[in-house]
Amino acid sequence: MILDARDLLVSYPGSATPALAGVSLALRPGELVAVTGPNGSGKTTLLRALLGMLPLSGGQVELLGRPVSHWGSAELARVVGVVTQREDSLFPLTVEQTVSLGRYPFLGPLAAAGAADQAIVAEAMQRADVARFASRRTDELSGGEWQRVRVARALAQEPKLLVLDEPTASLDVRHEMEVFELVRRLAGQGIATLLVTHHLNLAARYADRIVLLHEGRLVADGPATAVLTREHVARVFDWPVAITTWCDGAPQIVPLKPGE
Repeated sequence: MILDARDLLVSYPGSATPALAGVSLALRPGELVAVTGPNGSGKTTLLRALLGMLPLSGGQVELLGRPVSHWGSAELARVVGVVTQREDSLFPLTVEQTVSLGRYPFLGPLAAAGAADQAIVAEAMQRADVARFASRRTDELSGGEWQRVRVARALAQEPKLLVLDEPTASLDVRHEMEVFELVRRLAGQGIATLLVTHHLNLAARYADRIVLLHEGRLVADGPATAVLTREHVARVFDWPVAITTWCDGAPQIVPLKPGE
C-alpha cells in the first residue's frame, strides 16, 4: 500500500462544520484514483491532509506504512510528486532546466547535478513527451505543454506517488485528453496516481476508481459504474442528469435542461 488514510477529520477555525468528516482513502502502486465532487466538497482539503499540510482533528494518514506527520519535507519530496492546480512561470527557464528542478530534493541547495541526475531528467522528459522541446523557454509553451512539463518535473523526483490537482483546468479538449492519456500511461508504469478533477466523464474512462465527495464527506469510492450513478450525481451536484454508457462500458453523464 502506498497511501492509507483512515477516518480523516479536518476542521478550520471559525467553521461550524468540518471540512472533512470521516473520509478514508487507500491507494496502491499502479492505481489511478480520481477524486471529484462539487466546488467546496473538500477535494483540495483532502489532498492537503494527505500530504501532511493540514493538522488533523482525527484519523491518520500513512505513506508507505509510516505516518505522514513523521516525514520531513525534503524526505517527502523524494517519494511524492505534486502538480498543483495553477503555477505561473515568473522567471522563465528552459524546459530542461525546469524539469531538472525535480532533482533538488536529492541534491540540496549547492550540489551540482551529476550524470545519473541528468539521465533521470532526460527519462522524465521522454515519459512526459516534452523532450522534443527541451531547449524551449517555458513562457513559449502552450497550456498543455506547460502542464506536461510540470508533470515531467514531478517525475524527475522519481515518485512512488503522483498527486495532481485539476491538471486540465483551462485546457482545451485536445490538451485535456493528452494530459489524461499521460496520467493513465504513468499509472500503467507503476506509479500510484491521485487526480483531482471536475471532469466526470473523463474520470469514468481513465480512472481505476473514483472517490466522490460532498460537503466534506465520502459519498462513494469504487469503479465508475458504482460511483457515477444517476442518484449519486444528481444529489451531489444538485442537478438532474441522465447516464449513458460509452462503448468501453464507462458511464457518461449528460446534464439535463430544466423540465427534461
